[in-house]
Amino acid sequence: MSILNKSKRLKKELKLFDVYAISTGAMFSSGFFLLPGLAAAQTGPSVVLAYFVAGILILPAMFSVAELSTAMPRAGGAYYFIDRSLGPLVGTVGGIGSWLALVFKSAFALIGMGAYIAIFIDLPITPVAVALTIFFGITNVVGAKESSWLQNVMVATLVSILFFYVFQGAFAVIDVDFFNVMRQEFTPFFEFGPQGFFATIGFVFVSYAGLTKVASVSEEVQNPDRNIPLGMMLSLATATFIYVVGVFIMVMILDPEALQKDLTPVATAGELFLTWLPGDTGLILVVIAAIAAFASTANAGIMSAARYPLAMARDELIPTYFSRLGRFGTPTIATVATTILMIFLLVAFNVESVAKLASAFQLLLFGILNVAVIVMRESKIEGYDPGFKSPWYPWMQIAGFFISMFLIAEMGLLSVIFTVAIAAVSVVWYFTYSKEKVEREGAIYHVHARLGKYQHEGLEREMRSIMREKGLRKEDPYEKAIGRALVLDLSSDHQIGDITKMVSEKFAERVTISADTIHSLFLEDYREGIIPVGNACAIKHIRIEEDIDTEVALIRIKDGLPFENINLEKNQKDLDENLNSLIYLISSINRSGQHLRILAHLAEMIDTIDFKDRWLEAKDEAELREILLRDERFINLRVLGNDPTKEMINKRVKDLELPGNTLITVIKREGDIIYAHGKTKIEENDRLSLIGDKEDLNQLKEKYKID
Repeated sequence: MSILNKSKRLKKELKLFDVYAISTGAMFSSGFFLLPGLAAAQTGPSVVLAYFVAGILILPAMFSVAELSTAMPRAGGAYYFIDRSLGPLVGTVGGIGSWLALVFKSAFALIGMGAYIAIFIDLPITPVAVALTIFFGITNVVGAKESSWLQNVMVATLVSILFFYVFQGAFAVIDVDFFNVMRQEFTPFFEFGPQGFFATIGFVFVSYAGLTKVASVSEEVQNPDRNIPLGMMLSLATATFIYVVGVFIMVMILDPEALQKDLTPVATAGELFLTWLPGDTGLILVVIAAIAAFASTANAGIMSAARYPLAMARDELIPTYFSRLGRFGTPTIATVATTILMIFLLVAFNVESVAKLASAFQLLLFGILNVAVIVMRESKIEGYDPGFKSPWYPWMQIAGFFISMFLIAEMGLLSVIFTVAIAAVSVVWYFTYSKEKVEREGAIYHVHARLGKYQHEGLEREMRSIMREKGLRKEDPYEKAIGRALVLDLSSDHQIGDITKMVSEKFAERVTISADTIHSLFLEDYREGIIPVGNACAIKHIRIEEDIDTEVALIRIKDGLPFENINLEKNQKDLDENLNSLIYLISSINRSGQHLRILAHLAEMIDTIDFKDRWLEAKDEAELREILLRDERFINLRVLGNDPTKEMINKRVKDLELPGNTLITVIKREGDIIYAHGKTKIEENDRLSLIGDKEDLNQLKEKYKID
């Protein structure tokens, strides 16, 4: 059995700016402070266009990672996505390779940081880098929140200085004879021909690779459906702007030959147009930005890298003690192991050369991640429910795969050999250690199943578990469906077949489908019975091909209906309690994801400790509905003639000034339940059940003095 289901979950402490900071911080280091000069040496002034094209070419990988992250927000990012889509063998290659590539890149960033510190303080670079590694390692052990706070400070400092830098540089360029200088500096544009230009695109492409690193901490992100794709898009926009404008300024200001030999072109250019600042302030600002860039890359790298052994250990691909969380709720052992490996690399290897080789493996991962999206979509796994879907599927993913392969080829034979070597070591590890410990297979087997081959059912359960954890989306009509749900209070004399027929007839009054059709669909349902969900409750649900609104029926059986008299799902026969609540759910097959999310949320609400007691003690239909509603998304309001609600009396529902999308679902009047519509007139002593967003309901509470 996988450790996944038994291990503690990481805390969801990362917000939108944290996602932005991790993505942005992972991109700005050597890509801006070191590479422009080296890249210009390969293609000349067209290096500006190379950076822009590279920013465009990262889009398929970004869209694919955003989709996978919102569907499966789990620690391990690329490893987890690849493992669940293509299986544990390819997952092992992706996990070990990603971990090593990130460690190399992070170590390289710390070397760069040590070099910039050495400009002002005469210290040996390697010991400084080792000390910084220990510092960032400890910070990440203490907690994601603390680490992300530090990351936010560094990125805010970095982005502020860089925006100041590019705007000051832009003004300096405009002050000169702009078009003549541009014509002079940008001719010839492709100095070393098309081959040099395309090679440069591959060379600078890795400057954007950090964009997707946030995927490895997706389990710790609040509201991942929104924050991950939005954070990545904002990060890419920031990076592309600063890269393109910043490099343009360097090309315009610096002598071409000098630029191509300069390893610190940002500082060199800054010294020329920041002269209005007193003393060495301009150089100091550039150095501070460089230190912040390298530090944020290293910190984000350690944070992301540590999640790979954590995720692999949960799946028993490596020893399970790597999955343990410390007292701060962070993967302590995985973080310590990552830190120790970085220190070893800093001391034993030429990190710069190895880090460049590791870039090819990152490109390979980008290609595989695009394939992973195709596999997950074509697997037709119902629980695969991304909050963000990549546009232009599958052409975006196909393009992304071939872009990655093209760029790997442009990086040279040595990079390819290094990538193959990592893959080979990972394969050997899988067959000698992991293979006998895992039983699962990836979504690729669900694609095979369409050809009549084997598929692994455990993945379906895992995807549904993730869906349940993510909860409802804002657009899901859960509150509306529960607010207007059919409610029946029945005795134990009723048979399950009679109840199902009765519910089908009630549903038929609300949808454009006959009672017989609905009843037959319930009987033909592939589940072959009802699903016990705990607390003496069971659910029966179907999806209908016609486009209908989601409808719910709530059945209470106070005396209890023996489970032994009910046709249950297989493997659910050993229940010793009676059935007190039965819930029916129907919706359109066109909204399968929404159907499953509502189903999962129903199960979650039922799973509360006091559900059964509250259900049996509820005095009326309104209270039964309220038990299944989220407290912050509904209120009850009684219309009285002696308080602020009196303004509602004798008004039609459509004439009421309700904030936002607030709806009156039902009206309780003299013991009767009225389903509200636009022409329904409000009377004194009516009890209204309203649903809406938390902020809108708070306005109503304040307006009508509701406690």
